[in-house]
Amino acid sequence: MAAGTVVSRATGLIRNVLQVAALGTALLASTYTTANTVPMSIYTLLIGGALNSVLVPQLVRARAEHADGGRAYEQRLVTLVLSVLAVGTLLAVWAAPQIVAVYTPDTPGNHAAFALTVVFARFLLPQIFFYGLFFIFGQVLNARGRFGAMMWTPVLNNIVLIAMFGVYLGLLAGPDRVADITPGQIELLGIATTGGIALQGLALIPFVRAAGFRFRLRFDWRGTGLRKSFTAARWTLLFVLANLAAMAVVTHYANAADQQLPTAGAGYTAYTTAQGIWTLPQSIVTVSLVTALLPRMSRAVAEHRLDDLRDDLSRALRVSGVLIVPAAFFFLAFGPETAQLLFAHGAVDAASARPIGQMLQAFGLGLIPFSAQYLLLRGFYAFEDTRTPFWMAGWIAGVNIALATACHLWLPARWAVTGMAAAYALVYGAGLLATALLLRRRLSGRLDGRRLCRTYGKLTASAAVAGALGWLAARACSGLGTPPGWTPVLALAAGGATMALIFVVAARGLKVSELGSLPGLR
Repeated sequence: MAAGTVVSRATGLIRNVLQVAALGTALLASTYTTANTVPMSIYTLLIGGALNSVLVPQLVRARAEHADGGRAYEQRLVTLVLSVLAVGTLLAVWAAPQIVAVYTPDTPGNHAAFALTVVFARFLLPQIFFYGLFFIFGQVLNARGRFGAMMWTPVLNNIVLIAMFGVYLGLLAGPDRVADITPGQIELLGIATTGGIALQGLALIPFVRAAGFRFRLRFDWRGTGLRKSFTAARWTLLFVLANLAAMAVVTHYANAADQQLPTAGAGYTAYTTAQGIWTLPQSIVTVSLVTALLPRMSRAVAEHRLDDLRDDLSRALRVSGVLIVPAAFFFLAFGPETAQLLFAHGAVDAASARPIGQMLQAFGLGLIPFSAQYLLLRGFYAFEDTRTPFWMAGWIAGVNIALATACHLWLPARWAVTGMAAAYALVYGAGLLATALLLRRRLSGRLDGRRLCRTYGKLTASAAVAGALGWLAARACSGLGTPPGWTPVLALAAGGATMALIFVVAARGLKVSELGSLPGLR
């Protein structure tokens, strides 16, 4: 499963590099990026949040308790999910202008960019249905203990987009301004992007059939327990609303920065690009662990084995920290070099890539609490408790909106979005502390806190020393007078190698036993 996630994220990184090379990071790119953000947001709002957090435990329970192994429950659930998403997709395409207006303002000076975002959205909103297809079939597989296919099929989507952006770069003259993009370019971007998501979802059908699932439309929902599932999901819906509200505000402000500085590349596309790089370690390590652990933790709660749940959470936090903590310090030390190496190509030069690197540094250390809080929330979901995660999300979203608004009002446009990235990281630090305290109360006052603090303290000390020495090594290489194109390569190679070596030596010296979970370091 981790291997599939690594390949998926690696091809996703190649896709993002080509997207930035083709479209740049300025206002034109943000019209496509904003429109491509909307389908996942609507999917999550309609059913995605409930599917991931509430319905997996319900599927596990149905397979364990129902006489038919949960087969009828699965068929009804899949029918209901796809029905809701089909209707929701049609309504979203119809209401595209109103939806886009939430994310970017329609002003006289910005009307062309707004109109282009709406056109892109009409092409991209059908992704809502195919996201649902992918996730519901993926959860059916997860409930059966089969995790690999859901991690590998996103590679197909990435391959489609890599080919599409390659064609865009190789055969078409990429425009620099919103007014210069042609209908053919819009159609290529829109159809191929949605086609990749459709392929990703449809590719799971052979796997669910091989796992024994047979789809049959079943509309006999009354009296089957689905009401209980969706009653539990109402708090998850509010949780999703809180997160989407914060994201919509940040997107709105970041697009405003693009409008004020349309060629600076310091707005929404830069923000999402930096955030995508920043979340890579969490996506590979933590999400893979959670995907495997959630059904297991749900069974532990159902069987009243709280010690096993506590042990699973503690071990997952400690093992994931071995990679998450040094990754956070790597972004802090080498954000600009990483951005220049990956994105200073095609439509983007070194100066245009610099805001991405600075935002990556601003996100930096927030990766540690962001990843840990994501994992701890799954402890509440194992109890089928969705109310507590909502209150946590509401608090985090409220503070994030307040800090983002302060950045928007008080910082220059060039630095406003970088400030929002730092605020995002800061908020999750406070959110982690509150989440840990509440979950400890739920687990009879024990969360293995001493061992967790001891392990993370050692990892942080090791990574901080390693990052500082790696940064010095990178600075030394930057002053060697190498050609400009090779400077970030040599700096990252020297700095990264130094940091990795020092981190391993320091962590071993501090007797971090979880280091043995990494291949080759046992």
